[in-house]
Amino acid sequence: MGKFVIEGGRQLYGEIKIQGAKNAVLPLFAAAVLTEEKIVLKNVPHLADVENMLKILNTLGVETKFEKDTVQLCASVMRSDTIPCSLAKELRSSVFLLGSVLGRIKRARVAYPGGCDIGLRPIDIHIKGLRDLGVKVEEKEGFILCEGSECKGGNVCLDYPSVGATENVILASVLGNNKTIVQNAAREPEITELVRFLNTMGAKISGEGSSVLRIEGVEKLHGAEFTVMPDRIVFGTYLLSLCLTGGEITFLYAKEGDVGALLSKLDKNSCKICREHGKINVIVKERAKNCESVTTQPYPGFPTDLQAPYMTYAAVSEGTCILTENIFENRFRHVPELQKTGANIVVRDRVAIISGVPYLTGAEVTARDLRGGASLVLAGLCARGITVVQDIYHIDRGYENMEETLSKVGARIARL
Repeated sequence: MGKFVIEGGRQLYGEIKIQGAKNAVLPLFAAAVLTEEKIVLKNVPHLADVENMLKILNTLGVETKFEKDTVQLCASVMRSDTIPCSLAKELRSSVFLLGSVLGRIKRARVAYPGGCDIGLRPIDIHIKGLRDLGVKVEEKEGFILCEGSECKGGNVCLDYPSVGATENVILASVLGNNKTIVQNAAREPEITELVRFLNTMGAKISGEGSSVLRIEGVEKLHGAEFTVMPDRIVFGTYLLSLCLTGGEITFLYAKEGDVGALLSKLDKNSCKICREHGKINVIVKERAKNCESVTTQPYPGFPTDLQAPYMTYAAVSEGTCILTENIFENRFRHVPELQKTGANIVVRDRVAIISGVPYLTGAEVTARDLRGGASLVLAGLCARGITVVQDIYHIDRGYENMEETLSKVGARIARL
């Protein structure tokens, strides 16, 4: 499965270019199904999840080509409406194809999706949203069967601002003569990215960045060329790694506004943050004081995907931090592993109480999921001694060549 071996205690200096956003590019891949013409996406990261999504598209008949950071897709022929269990179980984002395959050929058969085991991520919100559009949905033998010949658009009010459900409703309703209003839509930057991309393809969608989206269906979408936004979670992770080790890093292609909830916790604490054109320079000279407590929330609140890396930061900060996880009920699986390094953490249901310690100590730990695995790498970077992180295939799902990125700024980390 692979492992990282990390020698901690080294400050970080240099530049880090932030990779393209995984959580943006996967729904863009799904959107490519909606046109028969060629799509070109740039700034696509080389990740396990990206490769798995391309395999799924290939089974549907989509032609794909991945060179350097550019992916070409052409869905001129659709051979199948089925996403098999063998592929869907590897990737949560396969569920996005419900909406796009429905939009293209008015039927879809999708196995229940997999991904990280971080708790229940029910797709009932997706199903209700599609039913509100007039789609007939049946759950049978591990598959979701959808028939959308009578998809009529209309008013969709999501019970929760789910990112995936918002994207599915958009993808299912963008083609046709109907008008759709999506209320309580997710506001994450990745939603805005999908809307921008679809509009580039000829869609008519307004309200991006707000909780109300208005979709005026069109008869046809055309090909397009598009550059994927930088990954805000990767940016936040590497920013926290600097806060843990000290040093100075200039982040390239990072969007400050996308991680505002995190920056508000760090600015004027342990970091000096200077904003320049297209660059964010961060200097860290001392241990963090009074690490602020956080509660994970939908955007623009504190992102659940940064909860685990932030916990590592809190573990070596002064004072006590209370971290409340409101999105997923099983997202503290990294806590026992962090405790092996000397972190003082007590978990009560969905609340973690972290009492800062002067330092962490190297240990052998195991990644249980993507973001939890990243938190263990951060612990290794600041710990005294050697840390071994096992099962790093989880980390490879979301971070492109993490060991190379960190090595270039002075970390001692090797993949074995």
